[in-house]
Amino acid sequence: MKILHNGTVLTMDPANPVLEKGALLIEGDKISALGGEELLREHPQARCLDARGGLILPGMINTHMHMYSAFARGMGIPGYRPRSFTDILEGLWWRLDKLLTPRDNYYSAMVSGIEAIQNGTTTLIDHHASPNSAAGSLDELAQACSELGLRASLSYEVSDRDGPAVAAAGIAENTRFARWCEEEKSPRLAASFGLHAAFTLSDETLGACAKAARGQGFHVHTAEAQSDRDYSMERHGLPVVKRLDKFGLWGPRSLAIHCVHIDSEEMDILAQRDVSLVHNPESNMGNAVGRARVEAMVEKGLRLGLGSDGYTTDMFEGMKVANLLLKHGQGDPAAGGEVEALLANNIDIASRHFGRSIGRLAPGWQADAIILKYKPYTPLTGENWFYHLLMGVSGGMVATVLVDGRILMEDGQLLGVDREKVFAQARPQAERLWKRL
Repeated sequence: MKILHNGTVLTMDPANPVLEKGALLIEGDKISALGGEELLREHPQARCLDARGGLILPGMINTHMHMYSAFARGMGIPGYRPRSFTDILEGLWWRLDKLLTPRDNYYSAMVSGIEAIQNGTTTLIDHHASPNSAAGSLDELAQACSELGLRASLSYEVSDRDGPAVAAAGIAENTRFARWCEEEKSPRLAASFGLHAAFTLSDETLGACAKAARGQGFHVHTAEAQSDRDYSMERHGLPVVKRLDKFGLWGPRSLAIHCVHIDSEEMDILAQRDVSLVHNPESNMGNAVGRARVEAMVEKGLRLGLGSDGYTTDMFEGMKVANLLLKHGQGDPAAGGEVEALLANNIDIASRHFGRSIGRLAPGWQADAIILKYKPYTPLTGENWFYHLLMGVSGGMVATVLVDGRILMEDGQLLGVDREKVFAQARPQAERLWKRL
């Protein structure tokens, strides 16, 4: 039994978003009560975590992540000067992923997971690729996330770009891991069926994936660049969403990632299929692929969440970038309010994905909570709390992190894992990868 207290509680509950001088009681892996200091008197045996006047809020959720990209940080490739999205894929990511070993996969997940905890991100929906070590690769990620105590959904991105044998290995890895999740019933691990993108998948492979899927939902980069849409129109006579719809890939647990170059009719299809979309503003800007029409998607009532695409594990940073991109893209300083909807939709996406209530501080919800060292010098109310998160908070302010009631970090100190030891082991692993590249 634990009590988080002496802080402003941001519940993410639209009916009661702010609880001043609040506290929450955790029993087992769930929140059992909200209140104030009276919870301490009523439960004197509880372990008390003092927010010291800061913020108490749910752990942040990243609905599209690539943990394997961790070892690309700081990498310099001689002569690498990409001029297009395809150049980026062929010159960096498709060269790197071919070289990943099982230990690279494990340590990439470990360092990404540690940074996620430090930034207050407690749930990751990941999309993995390691073509020459596909078999068992999701186990390496699962091991790392389990050791760290994170909540993670894992998938392997199937692609034809490395030949039929590798595509078959990706299909097998998705189905094997999904079966393992069903059998083990791990409370913090889940599976989706990863696909790279329509332009690297033949009709035959898409059909095989549709047949092999075990109901876990598909996780696919969707019309990220104009070249993806152009390829689909030229080769198949259909835009990306419509082509994938032919194979029955869209459903309530599917994730359509990016969706920068989809039209209104495709949006309607995704809405009809009850698909979740994920916006990745930093990645879209960095890859210069364009700006997703977030405002149109929100207006249509699409469930559009927020991911990082591996750019960061700090979702507070992602919120800021999404807000600024909307303002800049529309030429309207009043734009950007849609980001609050993205934050709320991440809660819905994670909850349906894991089959548990995740992302809100309320009785019966999973006890994923963080404490931030943020004491605003302006009023924080039920009307403006989101703008405090948007303009005042960063991942560096996170002090304490819990997942399912287990303390992963307390007062800035990671528990159960030696960060410096892991980073010291990861550095030579990354160095060897860079030499192979």
